[in-house]
Amino acid sequence: MSRLRRMPRQQPAASRPVRRRSYDQFCASARALDSVGDRWTLLIVRELLAGPRRYTDLHADLPGVSTDVLASRLKDMEQGGLAVRRKLPPPAAASVYELTERGHGLLPVLAALAEWGAPALTERRPTDAVRAHWFALPLLRALTGLTREGVLEVRLGEGEFHVRTGRGAAVGSEGEPYGFGPAPRPDARITLDAELCLELGRGDVTLAEVVKDGRIEVAGDGPLAAELRGE
Repeated sequence: MSRLRRMPRQQPAASRPVRRRSYDQFCASARALDSVGDRWTLLIVRELLAGPRRYTDLHADLPGVSTDVLASRLKDMEQGGLAVRRKLPPPAAASVYELTERGHGLLPVLAALAEWGAPALTERRPTDAVRAHWFALPLLRALTGLTREGVLEVRLGEGEFHVRTGRGAAVGSEGEPYGFGPAPRPDARITLDAELCLELGRGDVTLAEVVKDGRIEVAGDGPLAAELRGE
């Protein structure tokens, strides 16, 4: 009679580690990273700083993000008090995401990151996506000296966007610091190329210098256009 061979007991499959949601450190920087340290979160904030956006618009302007990751990050931002979702009134049948006051408080964080990262933009790689409004944050730094409040339309070869100047560009002010596309009623308009926009953001040149040299074309008849021209 043959002896039955005992089969080894199958070990249970190793469970996947639970995603860590906190650094568990009593430190302000660690707490901030608990909220915005995940990949894509700050770039979603960058998009929402320009105003409320639909999910499909966010996905279109965040090349490379998967639908699952984007949905997860937006949910985390809602739970963390950085963003809210609301339904547009009729006849629009869509929901949009927008930043809360706490979410808008990340503007100086994004501006500082843009200033720190600007030297790395020495050349555009073949795989690099680009959107015109991504140049708004570097440009805002160069416009901080403007005293006239208004809406400035910016025209690049990559497209158009608009920014607020003066106190209107400050955190907590009414309206968004920048927006997509041309402004409905701009107080002034400038035309320049993306490279010059980056030079301004890095502080390599000043706004007054490039306007005087004719590298920026200024259009408009109001006080903001006059200040841009140095009049």
